[in-house]
Formats: sequence, structure tokens, C-alpha cells
Amino acid sequence: MRTILLVEDNELNRDMLTRRLERKGYRMLTAEDGQRGIELAAEARPDLILMDMSLPVLDGWEATRALKRSPDTKDIPVIALTAHAMSSDERKAYDAGCDDFDTKPVELPRLLGKIEAALDKAQ
Repeated sequence: MRTILLVEDNELNRDMLTRRLERKGYRMLTAEDGQRGIELAAEARPDLILMDMSLPVLDGWEATRALKRSPDTKDIPVIALTAHAMSSDERKAYDAGCDDFDTKPVELPRLLGKIEAALDKAQ
């Protein structure tokens, strides 16, 4: 079973997405802020990280940069999840080290396609 770490500060979004992805067969871990996301990624070594960009303590851009700098987590694919849908926001996510980008509200079929593509590429 593949493990996904969801780093999301909004409790409703976190719970909804966790339940939906668990029904699709993923083991889910969650963190409420960027700093905890970094810590949990280093501890659990998930197969993929879904990273909200607007987070407390440490935002998703900085958290992704830190993950990609660390030899222990640099190879874990990170998909940015954000309500900011401008092309400049997408570029900023890629510049931070994200492997893909998706917008909120989440369309599950589209996100699942991105998750599977990132997991396949990482193998």
C-alpha cells in the first residue's frame, strides 16, 4: 500500500481528502503545517506528498525547498495543492521544487491522475 502525506491546515479539506484517498487504497498521513510536514516526511518516508502552499508556521514553498534540500526526502514527489491558480503561482511552486501542481477545489479524478503519474515516475 502506497503512503501519501497530506500537508494541509484546513481541517475540512484535510479530512475530506484523506477519506477520499483512503477509499482509493492509499495509506494517509497528515500534517497541519509545513514544519510538521517536513518532520513527518523525514520520519515516515511517504511515497508522495500533497503540499498546500498557504500553511502556518512554514509555508508550502519553504517546506518543499527544505524537503528537496534534504538527502533523506529529496526524491519524494511533491504535488502542490493551492487555491492560487495563476500561472505565476504554478511557476513559484515548480521553482520551489514541486513535481506537479493542482488547484483547489480538488477534482479527485484529475488529482488521482497526477498522483499516479508522479508515483510511476518515482519508481
